[in-house]
Amino acid sequence: MAFVPVPRASVSDHVFGQLRDAIVSGRYRPDETLPGERELAAAFAVNRHAVREALRRLQQLGLVRVSQGGATRVLDWRVHAGLDLALSLTQSGDVLPVETLVRDMLEMRACVGVDAARLCAERGDPAVTAALVRAAEEYGTLAPDLDRMAAANITIWRLVVRGSGNTAYLLAFNSLVAGALAVGDVPPAGRAAELLDVAGHRRLAAAIAAGQGTAAARHAQALLTAPLTTPTTVSGRENRA
Repeated sequence: MAFVPVPRASVSDHVFGQLRDAIVSGRYRPDETLPGERELAAAFAVNRHAVREALRRLQQLGLVRVSQGGATRVLDWRVHAGLDLALSLTQSGDVLPVETLVRDMLEMRACVGVDAARLCAERGDPAVTAALVRAAEEYGTLAPDLDRMAAANITIWRLVVRGSGNTAYLLAFNSLVAGALAVGDVPPAGRAAELLDVAGHRRLAAAIAAGQGTAAARHAQALLTAPLTTPTTVSGRENRA
């Protein structure tokens, strides 16, 4: 397979990116063996240190298994990879289009957010609830500034997820609002229906404060599915949720 020689700056990044894309796109199949370090270094016109660093990163993402002194075997990313791969793939629109990744992340955000809202209401942490009600009240003062509302939206949902008491949800939330992908790949204008729904944010906070899990989940779903039912334009790399 022909690889493209890379510039000297960040050579391991380029090697990593091309190998990652070759694996995810299926050019290298699960259980297939990658070429050896020497062969890869020659193909990329880089030193073996850059290849080793790229292979280490691929292994961290769950794309390969590197045997000490032996072969590097490709793993099935659908089985072994996590959210870090989705964040990494934003740099390669040819493998999984960014539009598809953003849609998928928005869908995951909705699933996590709806259940987190229910749990937050049912578990009723007084400090979190009070902070959430204040944040929802202040949220309305930011309209119609979508940039400021997008930032405040993160604050509200972070409180909801914290209040859920679910550590896995919290870690997933951190991945969804940070890094190269995040939900911020949808510009605030693409989520205007959600962000400008001040009453919806206040209804969510009120339901949680009242301990109404079912109602909280319903209001969360109305907010978080709005971007999925209206056309959006994917551009930019703004770290917002």
